[in-house]
Formats: sequence, C-alpha cells, structure tokens
Amino acid sequence: MHRSSAPMAALLLLPSLTLAPSMVRADPPRSPALTASPEPATKAAPKFQQLVIISFDGAHDNRLWERSLAMAPKVGAHFTYFLSCTFLMTRAEGGRAYRPSGHKVGASNVGYAQSRDEIATRVRHIWQAHQDGHDIGSHGCGHFDGKDWSEKDWSAEFTAFDAALDNAWKAGGIGAEEPDGWRGMIDGIKGFRAPYLSTSAGLVPAERKAGLSYDASLVTKGPAWPTPEDGIQRFGLPLIPEGPTGRRVIGMDYNLFVRHSMGVENRKDSATFEARTLKAYRDAFATQYDGSRIPLQLGFHFVEMNGGAYWRALETFLAETCSKPDVACVSYAQALPLIEARKKADPSAF
Repeated sequence: MHRSSAPMAALLLLPSLTLAPSMVRADPPRSPALTASPEPATKAAPKFQQLVIISFDGAHDNRLWERSLAMAPKVGAHFTYFLSCTFLMTRAEGGRAYRPSGHKVGASNVGYAQSRDEIATRVRHIWQAHQDGHDIGSHGCGHFDGKDWSEKDWSAEFTAFDAALDNAWKAGGIGAEEPDGWRGMIDGIKGFRAPYLSTSAGLVPAERKAGLSYDASLVTKGPAWPTPEDGIQRFGLPLIPEGPTGRRVIGMDYNLFVRHSMGVENRKDSATFEARTLKAYRDAFATQYDGSRIPLQLGFHFVEMNGGAYWRALETFLAETCSKPDVACVSYAQALPLIEARKKADPSAF
C-alpha cells in the first residue's frame, strides 16, 4: 500500500507527448470593407491527445484480474499491471527461494499464493493481459520499504522478480502449458513501481542495470510530465483535489481509502466515497483536457476498499472518458512513445 508521505517528485519538464495534432478550422479573413488588404487566415493552436494512464499494484486477486481484463475492451483502455512476485510462489517455495534484503529468508509483507492452482490461474491471466496488449511491470516481490536499499539490494529484488516469473508456470503445476512467448514477455518488462512509493539513491542505477526504461514511483504536486534520470523516465502519481474542501490527495485508491475512512473498511458509506472519488477523477481530467493536456495518472490495487467504491468509480470514469475525442487510455509502455512524439511536435509544453 502507498503512504501519503511519499517524497515529492521534482516537477521538471520532460520528454515528449503525443500524436498527430488535429487542426481546428481556420478563422475567416477580415471583411474587405474593414481593411484594405485582407489578412491571411490563421489556424487555432493544435489539440494533442489527452492521455489517461491507469495502473494496478500487486495484481494478485484472480477475481479482479478477470474484472479488469473484461473492463478494458468495454471502455477502450489498456492498463499497466505492476506484479508482486511472491504471488507466483507458495509460502513453502518462497521460504526456500526468496531472500529479501534486510529481512529473513522467505519474508513477505503481502504473503504468498495459497495454492498451485491459484498460481496457475494467475499466470494465465498475466499471459492474457500480455496478449491483449496490456503492460506488465514489476512491483518487486515481498512489498518491502526500500528507502534504505542500496543499488545491490534493488538489483537482488529485480533478480528475484525475474526468477519468479521465469518459474511461474512450473510453480503453478502447468509447466507444459508455458507459451513460447513467455520468456520474451519477461525480457520485455520495462517498468517498475516501488512499494510504498518509497525509493533510494540506489534505485535508478539498479533499474538501468536491469534494462528498465521507466519508473512510476514518484509523487507530483499535480499531473506532470515524466522526468528523465540516467536513462530512466520517471513518472509520478499526482496530488489531485478531492472532497468538499478540495484538499489534495495522491491519485491512488489506497490514499483515498485512508482519506475517507482512515483506512478502516466502511461499507455503509461506500456510495458517498464512490461519488467523491468519481468527482475527483472527473475534475482532475477536465483540468487537463481543457488545458495543457498533461497525462493523468491514477493508481489502484487488486483490493476492493470501502465496499468497492474506488473500482466502481474507476469503471464509470473510464466508460465516460476513454471514448471522448482526442483521449487515449493507455498503459505506461504505450504512453512513452506518445509522449516523445508530443515533445517533438510541441517542445514548448515541456
């Protein structure tokens, strides 16, 4: 889970943005009666796509895998799934294989899969997500706070993550079913989000060494372009206005859960929390859609907090948003080249 005290990301202007501009009809020239030489028609400024980037941390609950995979084509979206690797091994296996830095062998803050059958279902969902064009990213393994980790510690976590994915089909008892492209999918994982959004100076060097191209562990004062650091594009979840006073909160379901009910499950007021959340999402989107069109990032977990208020708000928000003109609901991996294209076409925005 992510805490509100995560460090603020520097609001540096960053790499690129989107696609081909769609031009608005030119203004008509002035009437000859008012000016001796009609001025040439001028064109309005181009409108670039508004990107909406939705991600899920942990990605363990198989029922919510099914729900998200069914949601995506209905609303016209692609997601990023940041996987926690202990959900691809049982506790018996993890107790022998996983060695988290600074913790006893087999420790995990989020537990393990309960059975091989659960793992088998999960790896099939991950593969379906990959085939459907979603972005598979890393959330590490045991969900530990890495604020004091060295580059070596982070590298060890990345190695453990890759090993868990490499062994996932065997761990699920269905090694014979492993698709030919599974290893290629692992090699193609390019993004990471740190548990608790907690990082250290060793993270980016370890990400670079692991062949990653983006990190999504920062927090920004509002929607912001990713910032380049040592070859890694660093994204940040934004602080967005929420509630009657418009006080800002990290655009993530867990932080809203803490804001609304102090992190204690409250199903009685679920509809109220849903309405507040939906309004916050709509307002944050409208500010960018009607303004600078900086990508809007929102984060979620495979947990239904406060009676599912935040997932319901997400589904409603995406259903009404992704089909709007000049909107693309994309994964982080899809957003990167679009941002680059925007930067080339509209460098002043950065």
